[in-house]
Amino acid sequence: MPEACIADALGWLAQAVGTHLFVVKGVLALLVVCTLCGSVGAMVVGNRMAFFSDAMAHCAFAGVALGFLSVLVVGTDNKATAAWLVPLVMVTFGVLVGVGMILVRERTGLAHDTVIGVFFALALGFGAMLTKMVQNVSSVNLETFMFGSLVLVDELDLVYLCVVLVLMCGLFLWRYNQLMFASFNPSLARTRRMSVTLNNYLFIILLALVVNLSIKAVGALLINALLIVPAAAAANVSRTLRQMFWLTITFCLGAGGLGYWLSSQFTISVGNQKVDFSPSGTIVVVSVVGFFLSMTVVAVWNRFAPIFGGRQFQQFHRHGPDDPCGDDHPFGQCP
Repeated sequence: MPEACIADALGWLAQAVGTHLFVVKGVLALLVVCTLCGSVGAMVVGNRMAFFSDAMAHCAFAGVALGFLSVLVVGTDNKATAAWLVPLVMVTFGVLVGVGMILVRERTGLAHDTVIGVFFALALGFGAMLTKMVQNVSSVNLETFMFGSLVLVDELDLVYLCVVLVLMCGLFLWRYNQLMFASFNPSLARTRRMSVTLNNYLFIILLALVVNLSIKAVGALLINALLIVPAAAAANVSRTLRQMFWLTITFCLGAGGLGYWLSSQFTISVGNQKVDFSPSGTIVVVSVVGFFLSMTVVAVWNRFAPIFGGRQFQQFHRHGPDDPCGDDHPFGQCP
């Protein structure tokens, strides 16, 4: 079994480093999740899909409830069955919701945010409807999936995350340029005969995999922050799509590592008790601080760059409808 091999390897690594096994598992899960969110986040921001990814994260919570309900329908309380059936139902539900959003928008002509709001309400209502039922017949605490816990990540979760990482690398090796181009400038991608529709569906499937299999580590409420904030910070200081892609991964990994370290090193005293910080929340706060720092750095650089003959950063609003490639991509130079 892959999880058994990973458990042995992690146990050896924990002994070699001289720390607890759950710390090693949490750090490894964090590195994989940040790499996944950083890689996908650049396309989420480029597609202007921040609200879409937030809806997907909340749909993941409904998928969790539906997954545990499926375990009850199967008629077994075996944890081994739940270990593979729940993630399968979560991912399937997430993909169906994502595809449904696109199909409804194409058939009705409604605004994108309106369609997302409808599915957002459906996911929250469906999840709330099933929550009490699952809690009455199972010992599972669904709040774990809302806020996440790096401590509770097990070997099988790491296997799923590593599989998604391999699939993402394969997809990017296959059609990275088309995915990025379709994300940042779909109209120009169509003129160059790229299959924008296929790229959109591939991206939705990848996003569903990343969101649904990462929520146990960072939570459904916080996964969207890792998808959006590092990419937004990278967009502030990037001049090209490729720069933004790699900077997003770098910022996401940096925020993850720094936030995890801060949560483990610092506490606050409230009365006679010491209160620890949640790793997931600390990581998100650090990433938001990084975003505002990137804004400050760009503002200061653009202020003094002309004095020293430097090149200013071009922001999203610099493009206009008169540009040869349109106004639906963020960078100063048309691709």
